[in-house]
Amino acid sequence: MDDLSRFCCLNAHCPDHGKRNHGNLTVPARYGPNKTRVLRCRTCKARFSERKGTPLFDARLPAARVTAVLAHVAEGIGTRKTARLTGVHTNTVTRYIRRAGQHARALHDELVAFSPDDPRSAVR
Repeated sequence: MDDLSRFCCLNAHCPDHGKRNHGNLTVPARYGPNKTRVLRCRTCKARFSERKGTPLFDARLPAARVTAVLAHVAEGIGTRKTARLTGVHTNTVTRYIRRAGQHARALHDELVAFSPDDPRSAVR
């Protein structure tokens, strides 16, 4: 049995949009060499990849290698050295840095929109 508790429907028009562990998702298929799951919402019948909305979406490399690339970059290792250490091309490192950066920006903007005001920053 697949653990789908971390996932939610991504269809903005679905009544169950954004509800995690709601029991509305199934796994009707898998695709690609990594056997990525296709998720289906029982409520709105939408289908989407489990990687949709992540830096791993449409990735050609295995998830472990992408994670290794991003871990090296997060530690402050340069693009060329990361490429050498992980065995990928420098352009690949750059591509994943951009993907992760765009994802991080979108996540930051979403979280900041819901964060409460800081009373310490009020002008007196």
